[in-house]
Amino acid sequence: MTSSSRRREELHAGNGGLKQSSWSRAVSCKAVWDEKDEFLDVVYWFRQIIAVVLGVIWGVAPLKGFLGIAIFCVINAGVLYVYISSFQQVDEEEYGGTWELTKEGFMTSFALFLVVWIIFFTINPTESGGWNQASAHE
Repeated sequence: MTSSSRRREELHAGNGGLKQSSWSRAVSCKAVWDEKDEFLDVVYWFRQIIAVVLGVIWGVAPLKGFLGIAIFCVINAGVLYVYISSFQQVDEEEYGGTWELTKEGFMTSFALFLVVWIIFFTINPTESGGWNQASAHE
């Protein structure tokens, strides 16, 4: 019996036979994932949350250029890697290895990050292209 199936049985017995929702398992340390796709969905949506939060921060900061993109990539990959390997402690090989988990939903989150960053940077009143420029023409 593998350790992951043993953890599933212990959780099932300790939980009174009730199945936890994906989101309650997402915030539980060392949660047991019955289906591979459930965990990958959590990783995907966690990335989207990170993208929106960082996009807002970068737009308000206002951070510009390659530095902003590079820092986003490092934070996005780093936070997810720590979440997967330390918090959830899943066996990466069950999901195709570290690289597969690292790139799960990355491009979608990168696009979302860029959209949010651009929107908040554009409407930022402290930048010359923001609200101040519109009021200067009046």
